Amino acid sequence: MAKNESRRINPAALQVDKDSLAALKTITTYAPPSPEVSVASLESIEQEMIDAQAAEAQAVAAAAAARDVAVAAEWKYHNAMIRMRDAVGGQYGRNSNEMQKVGRKKPSEYKPRTRKGSKG
Repeated sequence: MAKNESRRINPAALQVDKDSLAALKTITTYAPPSPEVSVASLESIEQEMIDAQAAEAQAVAAAAAARDVAVAAEWKYHNAMIRMRDAVGGQYGRNSNEMQKVGRKKPSEYKPRTRKGSKG
């Protein structure tokens, strides 16, 4: 059996398995000692795998769609907050305490630019 059954199987190996099952179907005298490896059982297991892969693909697509909706909502919220801060600045002034309350720094809090003297 497998060494680590928590890892994905290489698609090339799965294709080899599918080809093997297709070839097995042409062997009319195949009589396995265990019913677990009969053609009908193997076909059932293959269909189970196909169904699981389809469910996974649908879940991945749903997760991607949900992420897109969340990103759009985040940007809508962020842009609204920027517009709100601009409105507070327009109503109360850029150097007001209200601007500071909503997270903007007052222009008076910035250090004035200093001139660098020339050396020489």
